Amino acid sequence: MTDQGNNNQNISQNPFAALFSSLADAKQFASGQHQAEQQYSGESQSESDNSVSDSIEDNDDSVAEISRSFRSRQELCEQLNVNHMIQRIFLITLDNSDPSLRGGNGIPPCCVYLEEMAADLDGQDWLNMDTIEQALFSRLLLQEPGNHLIYMTSCSAVNLSADRDAGEKRVIPYLYACYRRAKEEITKVPEKLLSYAVQCKNLTVSNARTVLLTPEIYISQNVYEQLLDLLLEAVRGAQFEEVVEFLEDVIASLLADQEVRTFGEVMVPVFDIFQGRVKDLDLCQLLLYSYLEILLYFSRQKDISKVLMEHIQPKDPNSGIQYQKTLLGTILNISCLLRTPGVVENHGFFLNPSRSSPQEMKVQESNIYQFMGQFHDKLYQILKNLLQQSSETRHLLLSWLGGCLQANMGRAKIWANQMPEIFLQMYASDAFFLNLGAALLKLCQPFSRPYSPKLLTFNPTYCFLKELSEEERRNRNVHARGLDKETCLIPVPPQQTVEFAQSYSLLTENLIFTQLTMYLGFHRLHDQMVKMNQSLHRLQGTWRDTQLSGGPAAAELREQFERLMTVYLSTKAATTQPAMLQNCLNLQASCAALLVQLSLGNQGPEHIPLTFPLPALENSLLCFVPEFFAENMGDFFIFLRRFSDEVLESSAESLEHVLTFITVFMGNVDRMKNPHLRAKLAEVLEAVMPHMETLSPSAAQPIMFQRQRVFSTYQHAPQLAEALITVFVDIEFTGDPHQFEQKFNYRRPMYAILKYMWGEESYRESIKYLSKIKILQLERDRGEWDSLAPDARREKESSLQMFGQLGRFHNIMSNDTIGTLAFLTSEIKCLFVHPFLAERIISMLNYFLQHLVGPKMGALKVKDFSEFDFKPQQLVSDICTIYLNLGDEENFCATVPKDGRSYSPTLFCQTVRVLKKINKPGDMIVSFSLLADKIKSLADRHQQEEETYSDAPDEFLDPIMSTLMLDPVLLPSSNVTVDRSTIARHLLSDQTDPFNRSPLTMDQIRPNIELRQQIMKWLADHKQSNHPEFQFL
Repeated sequence: MTDQGNNNQNISQNPFAALFSSLADAKQFASGQHQAEQQYSGESQSESDNSVSDSIEDNDDSVAEISRSFRSRQELCEQLNVNHMIQRIFLITLDNSDPSLRGGNGIPPCCVYLEEMAADLDGQDWLNMDTIEQALFSRLLLQEPGNHLIYMTSCSAVNLSADRDAGEKRVIPYLYACYRRAKEEITKVPEKLLSYAVQCKNLTVSNARTVLLTPEIYISQNVYEQLLDLLLEAVRGAQFEEVVEFLEDVIASLLADQEVRTFGEVMVPVFDIFQGRVKDLDLCQLLLYSYLEILLYFSRQKDISKVLMEHIQPKDPNSGIQYQKTLLGTILNISCLLRTPGVVENHGFFLNPSRSSPQEMKVQESNIYQFMGQFHDKLYQILKNLLQQSSETRHLLLSWLGGCLQANMGRAKIWANQMPEIFLQMYASDAFFLNLGAALLKLCQPFSRPYSPKLLTFNPTYCFLKELSEEERRNRNVHARGLDKETCLIPVPPQQTVEFAQSYSLLTENLIFTQLTMYLGFHRLHDQMVKMNQSLHRLQGTWRDTQLSGGPAAAELREQFERLMTVYLSTKAATTQPAMLQNCLNLQASCAALLVQLSLGNQGPEHIPLTFPLPALENSLLCFVPEFFAENMGDFFIFLRRFSDEVLESSAESLEHVLTFITVFMGNVDRMKNPHLRAKLAEVLEAVMPHMETLSPSAAQPIMFQRQRVFSTYQHAPQLAEALITVFVDIEFTGDPHQFEQKFNYRRPMYAILKYMWGEESYRESIKYLSKIKILQLERDRGEWDSLAPDARREKESSLQMFGQLGRFHNIMSNDTIGTLAFLTSEIKCLFVHPFLAERIISMLNYFLQHLVGPKMGALKVKDFSEFDFKPQQLVSDICTIYLNLGDEENFCATVPKDGRSYSPTLFCQTVRVLKKINKPGDMIVSFSLLADKIKSLADRHQQEEETYSDAPDEFLDPIMSTLMLDPVLLPSSNVTVDRSTIARHLLSDQTDPFNRSPLTMDQIRPNIELRQQIMKWLADHKQSNHPEFQFL
C-alpha cells in the first residue's frame, strides 16, 4: 500500500474522523491545518507528535494532524459546515482533490475552482467567513467561469443544470442566484450557522451594489442590461417577487452609498436600454407586455419612480416631439396606427384588405381591441402608481403632462393638417395622444358619473390662472400651462371678480388634462377618418370606371385603394376600442351634466334639478370653462354616429344628459356665446337622435329603440325644439352674410331634426311658429296681454320675438331661393326642365303659389310684413318669371298639371288676378295668361289620357304610382319592374331598392324591353280602337 493509502487508512481509524462527512474532508482539513500550524509556531514534527495521545501510533502522521488541529468537536463541525454552506451558496471551492474521496452529503455537484486564490493561500482548500469576500470577488472577475468548473462528487451522470448554475458568466444573474440560495440556507441551517448564512446573503447584495457602481471593472459585461434581463426573466416566469426582494435590498444599499455614482446614474442606463428595446415592439407582441410589467414595477418603487420622472423631463420643454422621444413617450407611441404616416410597408395590420373576408377583418379587429384594452390598462396603472407616489414624483409627472400638452397645442391648428411633413417634425404623434387620452380617461372614471358629488368639486377658475412660478405651481397644484389664452364659453363680465383657490384638486387637473388631450388628439383622428372615408369612395368609383375602360391605370388605382384602406381600417380599430369609447362616453355625459349645473349657478355639493325658464347668470363659472369642453363633446358624439353607432343605442342614460346640455346651451347666447359652437350642437343633436334611413347603401338598418324612447319621453322636449329654432335663426347673423355655404352646412343637420320632431307630438307644437306669430300679435293688439303678470307678459314678448326672427329667416331664404331661380332660368333651361328635377321645382312653385294667391293666403297676413322680411308680391312676381322662362319647354308645361298636391286650373287664374292687383306689366300678365291656358289644355289632355288608360292591364301599371309605365325598367335585386321616372325620383333621396332595401343605383337597373314593347303595342291598339283621333297626334 502507498503512503497515501496508509494515511487514508489511519485517518479512518481515528475517532475524530467521525466528525467529518467524509474521509476526504478529514484528510483535507488535517493537511491544511498542519501547514498553517507550521507557519505560525515553527514547531518541529517531533514536538507536535508529543502532543498527540499515546494511543496513536508513531507512524500515523494524518491522525496526528487531525488530533492537533482541533481542540473541540464543536470547532471542527462548525468549520466544516461553514465551508460546505459557502460552497452551496456561491458554487465556488478551493479544493480540487479527487471527487471519489469526498462524501456527497451537503456538497454541490459542481463548483468553480478558484485556482489563483488557492495558490495564494498556500494550499488551504477550504473557505470560511474570513476568505469568502475575497473568493467571491475573484469569482466575479473570472471572464469564463465555465472553464474552471470541477465536479465535487464522483457521480458519473451529466448534470447540465448544475454546470449552467456554477458556470454562470453574467455577474448580476449569478449574484441573484447566490442570493436565492443564501435565503434557502437561512431557512435550513442550524441556529449557530444562521448568522453566517445572513452574512452570505448580505454579501451578494453588497457585491451587486459594487457591480452597479463600478461596472467598468467587469470586462465584456453590460451589468445594466443584465439587471433588465433579470427582471424580464422574472416577469415571464414565477420568480418576480423574489427578484423584487433582491432589488429592494440592492437599492437600499445603493442609496446608502452614492459617493461613486448616484442612484439616478445607476438607473438611467437601465432606462435607456429599456427604451431602446421597446421602441420597435408592436402592439400585439407579448414581449411588450412583459416590459410593461417591468415599467409597472418601476412606477411602484418609490426611489425608481422618482428617478424615472426626473429622467423623462425633456431637454427642450417647448418642443412637442421631444416628449415622444422620452421613455414614457416611446411607450405611448405604440399602437396599430402607422408608425410613419402613409408608409404601409412592414405594417402588421390589415394588409391586402380587399383579399380578406369580412370575418377575417373582424377577427383581426377584435384581436387589436383585446391587446389595446390590456395596453391601456397597463398605461393607466403606471400613471396611477406615479400619482400615488411621493408629492415630488406626482409633481414631476403632472409637470411633464402640462408641459407636453402646451408644447403640442399646435396640433389643433388648421395648418397642422395641411403640412404633414412639418407636423411630424414638431409634434407628438396621433398614437401618443390616443394612448395618453385612453389612460387619462381611465383615471377619470371614479368621478365620470353624471350625478357624482365629486364632479361638483371641479373648479374651472384653474383655467384662468396666468403665469405662475414653479414654486406656486407645486404648492397650488397647477401644472397646465397657457389655458388662460383659450376662448371660454362666455366672456368674463367686467364687473365679475375671480376667486381663485389656494390649491386645486387632482380631480380638477385630471379633468382638464383629459379634455385637453382629447382635443389635441381625438379630434384630429376623427377628421382624418372622415377624409379617408371620402377618398375611399372616390377611389372606388374611379377604379370601377377605369376597369370598364381597361388600361394599366386600374392596377395603380387598386394599389392606392388597398394602401388607403389599410390606413383607414387601422385608424378605425385604434379609435373604436370599446372600453375606451365607453370611458369617453361616461366622461362626456358627466361633463354635460357638470356644465348644466354650472349654467344653473350651482356651486354647492349637491346636484340641483333643471327648471325653465333658466335663472339669470350671476358670477357664473362658465366664463372660465374653455370651449374645447363643448367641442370635445360634440366631436365625440358625431364620431359615434359615423363610426360606432351601436354605442349610442346602448347608452340611453348618457343621451338624456346630452339632450339636456343641448337644450340649455344651443339656443342660449348668454351661456354659450360662440354661434358656430351652438350650431355644432345641432349637428350633435342630429347625431344622437333616431335615424330611420340606412347609413349607406351597404349598411344594415341600425337599431333605434332606445334612442326613440329617450327622445319621445324627454321631459324638456318643448325647450329643445325652441332651442333648435333659435339657433336656426341665429346662424343667419353669424359671420359674413355672403358665407352661404357655411350657413347651409350649419343648417343641413337641422332639417332632419325638424322632420323627426314634426312626427313627434311632444315636439310638433313647438315648431308651428308662423301661425303663432299672428296669434300672438292679435292677443297683444286686443289688450289681452295687459292683464297678464309681468313674467308671463315677458314670456309672450320673448316668444313673439323668437318666432318673428325665425319667420324672418324663412322668408329671407324663400326670397333668395326663388329670386336665384328667376334669373338662372332666364339663361339656363335644360337643367331645370329635366324630368326628374322639373317635378320637384314645379311642386315647390305650385306650393308657394297656393299659399300666396290661393285660399290659404290669409294665414300669412301678419301686421307688418317688413318686420319679418316677408315680400309676398316679389315672391309672386319671381315665381311667375320662372314659369315664363321655362314655359316654352313642352315637357315642363306637361309636368305642371301632374302635381296633384297643389295644382289646379283656378290656381293660375288666381295668380293672374294677383298680378293685375300688384300692377305688374301688361305683357307679363298676358304671357302668363297664355301660359295658364296652355297648361290647362295640357291638364285636360292629361286627364283624358288617364281616363283612356284606366283599363290598362295591371302588369302595365307602375307598382308604386299605379300609373301606366312608358319606360319600364327591372330592379336587379327584387326583380320588380317599375317606371324609370318613378325609380329615378326614389333614388334621389334613398339609394336602396324600395322593395327589399338592398343597395341600388341608376346604373344597375336594366330596361324591360319585352314589357315596353307590349305596352307600346297596347297603347297603339287602344288609341286606334277607342280614340281614332289620337293616331294623328
